Amino acid sequence: MTKLRSSFSDDLKWNVKDLYQTEDDYNRDFKYLEEHLNDFKNYEGHILDDEFKLYEILKFDTNFSRKLEQVYIYAHINNDSDTTDIKYQSMYGKALQLYEKYCVATSFIVPELLKSDYDLILKYIEKNSKLNEFARSLKEIFRIKPYILSDKEEKILSSLSTTFNTPEQVYSYLTDADMKFGTIKNRDGKYEELTEKSYHKFIESNIRNERKQAFNKLFTTYGNFKNTYASLLASEVNNNNKSAQLRGYKSAREASLYKNEIPVVIYDNLINIVRNSIAPLSKFWKIKKKALKVSKLHLYDTYAATTNKMTKKYTAHEARDLLYASLLPLGKNYIDDLKKAFYEQWIDFCPNDGKRNGAYCTACYNVHPYVLLSFDGTLENVSTLAHELGHAMHYYYAIKNQSYQDYGYSIFVAEVASQVNQILLSKYLINRTNDIDEKKYLIDDLIKDFKATIYRQTMFADFEKNIYEAQQNGEVLTHDYLCNTYLDLNKIYMGKNIVVDDLVKYEWERIPHFYMNFYVYQYATAYAAAIKIAMDILNEKEMAKEKYLEFLKLGATKNPIDSLKIAGVNMENKDVLNDAFVYFNDLVNELSLLYEE
Repeated sequence: MTKLRSSFSDDLKWNVKDLYQTEDDYNRDFKYLEEHLNDFKNYEGHILDDEFKLYEILKFDTNFSRKLEQVYIYAHINNDSDTTDIKYQSMYGKALQLYEKYCVATSFIVPELLKSDYDLILKYIEKNSKLNEFARSLKEIFRIKPYILSDKEEKILSSLSTTFNTPEQVYSYLTDADMKFGTIKNRDGKYEELTEKSYHKFIESNIRNERKQAFNKLFTTYGNFKNTYASLLASEVNNNNKSAQLRGYKSAREASLYKNEIPVVIYDNLINIVRNSIAPLSKFWKIKKKALKVSKLHLYDTYAATTNKMTKKYTAHEARDLLYASLLPLGKNYIDDLKKAFYEQWIDFCPNDGKRNGAYCTACYNVHPYVLLSFDGTLENVSTLAHELGHAMHYYYAIKNQSYQDYGYSIFVAEVASQVNQILLSKYLINRTNDIDEKKYLIDDLIKDFKATIYRQTMFADFEKNIYEAQQNGEVLTHDYLCNTYLDLNKIYMGKNIVVDDLVKYEWERIPHFYMNFYVYQYATAYAAAIKIAMDILNEKEMAKEKYLEFLKLGATKNPIDSLKIAGVNMENKDVLNDAFVYFNDLVNELSLLYEE
């Protein structure tokens, strides 16, 4: 059934007029940016002339960037609202081109700054107090100076950036466009195409044959391309290792973590603690096997719910009220601020044709955050809304309390607020129901999130660490090496009471995050941090709520580790991860008791 965007009421659409009242207003800003882009040339070679010239260029860049962000977000979200609209396709394309021109026009700033010593910058700040506005960002630029090469070398590396990006681009074309997985015979006896998108539906099916067919067909197909995928991933690993080595890092992992100010020990602690905490998952598999009434639990069974899914549907207004109730432990002020997201229409609910898939939150410093999802009324969608509004409130408080250059928070903490909201929602629903099946479903869903985020993402991180070190030590990353390594890790991380099907050895081929250079571990660490924060708030630990709200205001003003300490979470302390497994074990035990009843 066709769902035109025009058929949905305006209160379900985000309010783009907060960005620009009319397209004429947008075009006026766009024209201004085009006309003043060349003004950056006036500063090239002069930004360190004195403390006033330095402030002048940084302030000009900030004002230009803020206006560019507003232009880009307007084009971006209008295009995502309906990707079939030619007008917005063109608008978005032009905004992207303008952003690329801006990057080129400002590319001289950092190299020119780094020709000086940080001591000179400190003297300039002392002489011109207005530069305090940029003190953190200037300090961050000089933090990476030891790993910046000569101008000539930097230009060579920059010229090779397209080459370095080739593995990811080819991976994307192959996986998203060229791969065909055949068809699945569904419960109605009809054949349905298997795609990466429909795979999720089949692997969660309560019909075991659908799950098994989907698993076998998907990974058999990936297996047919094992040499191609091995070549792509080996190239990606080699590119990152060589680039890190050229800059003077010990490894690509160290380079990635240094950029985000994360000690390597946090990565290693995560892997070691998760590897030693498999027992609760093995216990859960035993419960799942009994609930699904299978003689042997296979990997393709693990995504099926232990009970029938909750069928209740929520309107957007009911979802809103449910979030108000479940997030009340964060305090009245938080709820009052959250209400703005609904009444000021930060959210686009419409499941119209042509809308971008998935869900996300983006933000404009001059205005407020925006949230996109295609709301279908399911509990899963309500949870997604809670997740994205966690991001939105994190942005909102950072915007309200920090300068433009300091409001963007680190990737390491990005998933904390979103997961806190989801945990609070789930706990609220579990505690308020007396229906045993509903409670089983909700606890099983929380366990599934933990498994997917802590166990699975850590396994991915372990795989990355292994293959990068192997390549650095002279190992050739053949498809056999990659497949065998991945299969062995599955056997470790999945524990006992489950059949680790051999075909899963090809799963690494479909994970796009392996082309994001040591990114995935942050999902696991953020979730562990979110568990501690949420449980401290629910248990009314002294000042837990106040510390968390203070954390949401920080933006980039502190490094990620120190930011989380403000929230009462010390990621350098192993107790955070150990306590997460106590929480997980409690969930498994609670589910076990429900099945005994």
